[in-house]
Amino acid sequence: MTAILKFGGSPGDGRIDALIREMARSPEQRLALLHHLLGEAACRQLGLYPMPDGFKLSVVIPVYNERQWVRELVRRVHAVPIPKEIILVDDCSTDGTRDILQELEQEGGVTVVYQPANRGKGAALRTGFQAATGDVILVQDADLEYDPAEYPRLLQPIIEGRADVVFGSRFIGDDHRVLYFWHYLANMTLTMLSNTFTNLNLTDMETCYKVFRREVLDGMVLKSNRFGFEPEFTAKVAKKRPALRIFEVPISYSGRTYEEGKKIGLKDAVQALFCIIRYWLTD
Repeated sequence: MTAILKFGGSPGDGRIDALIREMARSPEQRLALLHHLLGEAACRQLGLYPMPDGFKLSVVIPVYNERQWVRELVRRVHAVPIPKEIILVDDCSTDGTRDILQELEQEGGVTVVYQPANRGKGAALRTGFQAATGDVILVQDADLEYDPAEYPRLLQPIIEGRADVVFGSRFIGDDHRVLYFWHYLANMTLTMLSNTFTNLNLTDMETCYKVFRREVLDGMVLKSNRFGFEPEFTAKVAKKRPALRIFEVPISYSGRTYEEGKKIGLKDAVQALFCIIRYWLTD
């Protein structure tokens, strides 16, 4: 989250602005200043907290035919003031996305992996996870439905030592774009069925935002190639309790229409149902 403090309106305010700029020249000074002005409780609510020394976040972004959005998405990820690496995995795009990714690669600041064939989100994520070197891994879709400004909120339970895995929920209290009732019902149904088999009490199993310590993947063999990644990862994390602590935090969500490039459909919902049962019964 970003906090903006503005002082103005009287002749003496310029001196206040100069004082604040002087006091906030470094990230540590800015954080101390905000804690002093807002208080610890408000800063925790806003996701304003210190990062551990040497911390690095790995943002893994599976990409397929996202020519319209991917450059802006990468810009927004770069803008989040957290030490990070950005790993984009192109799933054999055919709409010109690869040209943009090659441009981004030349500009620097990202790692791009090109899949030799289209295999799906789950396969792209497995490739991205293998390339990740950060302390924490965050899954980010390549469109603008999920806002990277949420990263501090998503990371907070992990950084504070309260969680090993965090799900970002679209359904527990933040704003969202109003779109398809049947998609909402399908999400709720799949989440309920997943909870039934895993004995979790998640509100949004199908969320894009899954954030976890890199060690969570140790010994975990992920197999789903498409959107079955969501229930498979959830089931395999659930089986590692109580060693793994799972949290859920609210996120804002701006869904898109099929005309705007939405890809998930009925076939994926049926596959998710199959994966919920399959990965409850076996690894």
